[in-house]
Amino acid sequence: MNSNIQHYPVAIIGAGLGGLTAARVLHTRGIDAAVFELEASRDVRTQGGMLDIHDDTGQEALRAADLFDDFIKIIHSGGEAMRLLDQDGTVLREEFDDGSLERPEVDRGQLRDLLLDSLPEGALHWGCKVTSVRALDLPAGRHEVTLADGRSFTTDLLIGADGAWSKVRPLVTDAQPAYTGISFLEADLHDADERHPEEAVVMGPGMLFALGGETAILGHRETDGSLHYYLGHRAEEGWIDTVDFTDAEVAKTAALRLLDGWAPQLRGLVANADSPLTARRIYALPPTVAWEHVPGVTLLGDAAHLMSPFAGEGANLAMHDGSQLALAIIANPGETGRALAAYEAELFARAHVSATESAANMEIIFSDGGARKMAAMFAGHDDQREGELHA
Repeated sequence: MNSNIQHYPVAIIGAGLGGLTAARVLHTRGIDAAVFELEASRDVRTQGGMLDIHDDTGQEALRAADLFDDFIKIIHSGGEAMRLLDQDGTVLREEFDDGSLERPEVDRGQLRDLLLDSLPEGALHWGCKVTSVRALDLPAGRHEVTLADGRSFTTDLLIGADGAWSKVRPLVTDAQPAYTGISFLEADLHDADERHPEEAVVMGPGMLFALGGETAILGHRETDGSLHYYLGHRAEEGWIDTVDFTDAEVAKTAALRLLDGWAPQLRGLVANADSPLTARRIYALPPTVAWEHVPGVTLLGDAAHLMSPFAGEGANLAMHDGSQLALAIIANPGETGRALAAYEAELFARAHVSATESAANMEIIFSDGGARKMAAMFAGHDDQREGELHA
């Protein structure tokens, strides 16, 4: 092995919310962790829309990272409101933000910036595309990572936080994501109250679920007053390739065809979109993904348990993974194998529950009568909470 290769005791591949949380928790306890990110800088692209940060996962991770008080300052007031509609525009359920902090909404980009700014200078390595990883014979558990620019480095603990198509995952499992049968078209309407008042009203102050058989609109109002939505559709994996999404009008025509017969204000979210429609397929790993312990390497977030987004757990689980992994390392100084074993046992159990729930919710959302089924499910949750209060 080349003695000039840089060595890092802990290397995290991926500067998403999970990887950053792991790095932050480790750094607060005096453990250096280097984070390697494919993108050239934090400003290369926008970071998506709103996230609801759950009190038992994402918020606990922020507490472990000593960032909870700063998180409270960037919460989107009113963002927890929710409207559930059928395709005719009939409101089947409406919830208002009660300020409970059970699942407050926050802009993903602002949350990522909070985590990025919490790390010491030099911890982030931008523009690092991983091309290969391999285990080294000695010492046990050490790995070498090669980057696209030809550089390499070694690490005693390699953490794959590199998303759906993880380069680290093959070190521990052969599992690969599979297409779920759902494709998304994503777009925005800017300055909604002024420029798109009808669409602003139908979206409401928080989240929107508008369901109609094999098609659904899932959206939310963002902190800058824009409306961000995903038009989901049950389709063959190649459906996206049949539409020229580089032509805005062609793309809108194809999307509106999916909304034939829908209420005008819901169709308006597509017809009046200010941004191009961005198409993406939804993939997931099997809910049962697990692996035998491999010395010196583990996964978190989508690299470990990619699931469809219909349980609202993805970002929360990634952050929870990151904090729990870091805390396990801290609790087992010099015993990385024991730390990973404890972390992974918990990881597999909680990921299985959430992935199963997400898959089940997907089937409800994209089914005949999905809106009323969802309304009944929410009502059932209300009854359960009421029962717990009076128990």
